[in-house]
Amino acid sequence: MTQQVEALLTEHFRYTPLSLIDDIINTVNTIIYRAIEAIEIGLFSIPPQQLGYSPEKDATSGDTSMGDTDHPDAKAEIENGVHQLETLLEATVDKTFDKFEIYTLRNILTVPDELAPWMRLGHYEGLTLPLPTTSPTPETILALRRKVHETRKLNLALRNTHANNAATISQLRTFLSSATLPSSDTSSTDPSTSLGFLTSHPPATTLGLSLTQPQTESTKGPLSTQTQFFISQLPALRQALEELKPRLKTLPEKIGD
Repeated sequence: MTQQVEALLTEHFRYTPLSLIDDIINTVNTIIYRAIEAIEIGLFSIPPQQLGYSPEKDATSGDTSMGDTDHPDAKAEIENGVHQLETLLEATVDKTFDKFEIYTLRNILTVPDELAPWMRLGHYEGLTLPLPTTSPTPETILALRRKVHETRKLNLALRNTHANNAATISQLRTFLSSATLPSSDTSSTDPSTSLGFLTSHPPATTLGLSLTQPQTESTKGPLSTQTQFFISQLPALRQALEELKPRLKTLPEKIGD
């Protein structure tokens, strides 16, 4: 049997032909051992006189008696005979099943060498062989899997970054809203009220700055007014920054930090 035929039969049966023959031989050997064990048990259960042994004579009383299993010659001959029977059966099985193995591999579990290349198994139906050049290869599939894995990692990192940024914006909005002065219902909708804390200090009141009212003629020009206002508000901005730093430490850390 060539390697091509053996591979074809192994793929068809899902096991090698030689393993089938080995299972048959092992099953026969198991039956033989069970039969020999039953024979040995049966012989030991028979009284020795029924097997043709003469009863033993007692030297003190002169009586003859026969024990069930105490006869030394009977026990030795039974053990020896069972062992010889076991050896004979094993040799017979080996010789017979060697012929059985050769006959089976040559005439039953075989395929002619000239037909093996032309045989197609059932699970190959519908396949186009050889495969087209555009079909994916194991290398391309592995590369695509790696790209998908890296894309998922990047997506997860972006989602975490988005969540961190959203938390930062939420805390900043909370800080700005807490710094603004209470206003009426009409002014609460004005976007400029988020910067109301810049005009709530005495310097801004002295300069006459307002986020909602236009400047009058009595006020200074826009450039000088804003410059003086920014300079006067630097201490307030520094104080606000100091209050903001502890809150930034409570934000969730980014991935990889």
